[in-house]
Amino acid sequence: MEYPERMRMRRTLTLSLAAAALAAGPFGSVHAGEAPLTLVACAPGFPGNTEQAQPTMDDFAKAVTHAAGWPAGRLAAVYHDELAPGLERLRADDAALALIPLPLFLRYREELGLRPLLEVEDEDSVEQRWSLVARRAAVAAPAALSGWSIAGMPGYAPEFVRRVALDGYGPLPADVEIDFTGRVLGALRKAARGSRTAVLLDSVQTSSMSALPFAGELDVLFRSPAMPGSLLCSVGDRIDDGQAAALRSALLSLGESAAGADVLAELRLRRFRPVDTERLGEIESRYDGGGGS
Repeated sequence: MEYPERMRMRRTLTLSLAAAALAAGPFGSVHAGEAPLTLVACAPGFPGNTEQAQPTMDDFAKAVTHAAGWPAGRLAAVYHDELAPGLERLRADDAALALIPLPLFLRYREELGLRPLLEVEDEDSVEQRWSLVARRAAVAAPAALSGWSIAGMPGYAPEFVRRVALDGYGPLPADVEIDFTGRVLGALRKAARGSRTAVLLDSVQTSSMSALPFAGELDVLFRSPAMPGSLLCSVGDRIDDGQAAALRSALLSLGESAAGADVLAELRLRRFRPVDTERLGEIESRYDGGGGS
């Protein structure tokens, strides 16, 4: 069974390496002597750490630098599996690109000046759907969650959990605690044993839940509508429009060549795709309190 460690490692590799696909296409024009740019991949709760990922990220930066014809050292890439150091790195003056999950984008889009460039379509899950899981027969309605906690990887963005992932489920009691955890399997065990804990699972985690020995003790209370899983964004004004347009073009056509298709397969990605601006705008409105239940 690949739940959760191997599945999560595969998704971490997808998140931390997806930017390597940039090497297959142009990145706009640059000039020697310009300040270095950095892509920051941040995935709170995923396994691995910055030090372990750095050799891969260094290889990625060298490949993109070579493909773009830039001078050595023009581009760097780093990965963070923890929120605080990831945010600190994204605030640095050289951070020009961010590869991040949707909840992180929604919470920090204004503070960091994030502008979505592309959506990432994962091989395991074309669309992201969040599922709320609890002990069987323990929760008859949202009101029954009073005094409970909801644990999951998006817990660092509580309004995402309340207003986006669980939009349509029903108003949650005000005293529900939203907790961040990267240890979803442990949270599910607690729920199955009768703890007053519900767990928010992503699409891959939900599909793997049936293989757990205690799956019969759990119920799926609600499944969210489909939404993007991750976004590639520019950060502030650190990359110009011409470079951003070249980047989008390169990634959208990546699968059209044999080499590009191989890169996508290695990254367990189906493709990069244009941002559905209407859908993302609706999600942002819900997050900001402009709709939903």
